[in-house]
Amino acid sequence: MNKLKNDFKNTSNPIGIFDSGVGGLTVMQQLVHTLPHERLIYFGDTARLPYGNKSSETIIRYSIDNTIMLLEKNIKLLVIACNTASAFALPKLRQLFNLPILGVIDAGAEKAVSVSKNLRIAVLGTKGTIESGAYQKAILNLSKEAYILPIACPLFVPLVEEQWLDHPATELIIHEYLAPIKQNEIDTILLGCTHYPLLFSHIQRAVGDHITIIDSATTCAEQAAKMLKETNLLSPIKQGRDQYLVSDDPKSFQKHAERLFGQHQVNVELCKLSI
Repeated sequence: MNKLKNDFKNTSNPIGIFDSGVGGLTVMQQLVHTLPHERLIYFGDTARLPYGNKSSETIIRYSIDNTIMLLEKNIKLLVIACNTASAFALPKLRQLFNLPILGVIDAGAEKAVSVSKNLRIAVLGTKGTIESGAYQKAILNLSKEAYILPIACPLFVPLVEEQWLDHPATELIIHEYLAPIKQNEIDTILLGCTHYPLLFSHIQRAVGDHITIIDSATTCAEQAAKMLKETNLLSPIKQGRDQYLVSDDPKSFQKHAERLFGQHQVNVELCKLSI
């Protein structure tokens, strides 16, 4: 296990981010805003998505593969921009690799508890994330009085990956999944998947403006800034361009990235995992 340990202490080294696909770009978007002097390397494991219906053993293996690949890029901080990987693989990655590693679950849970008025919180996530109980545990650690309604939404990720954001089927599926929310006096929804913010307006429309919707991307970026400051790894100036890597179908990923970031040209590289 020790052979997997690495130590990258150079402030000019990039931040590495990985997700199963395009969803983690919502985290990257907030990192760009919060840490404008940092260079970012994003890896979307598009060849093996979705992670949400895989076994915990497979998710951990994929996460180790992704981390090793990003370590070869000399990253100084790893952000797991995938809720399912954060739920299952974060402890193992911290055990194996000697660099700061940040997941998205604790950040989202803290934000949801802080804004909820009646502590009745719905958590939307992939099948894997919901069954892991990671968000339920994180919320209850912060507030024993919280009522949590976990809802698995396995079709949300394929809808986003297929760019069906404005398809009539999307509205029907969202309403079907979210039907229990009105029956349980929920006042806060936590989006427990980084793909789901891309459906934010649709979800808000389905549940009404009186319900607050939280995603963990903003809070995750704030925690990343805090972690870099505490470890004296903040970059004083940005050196080089951000990179986008995928394990399959770079053209589709490029369309998503350009749409999200409002850019005309995002360069996406195909990166075959050799592990």
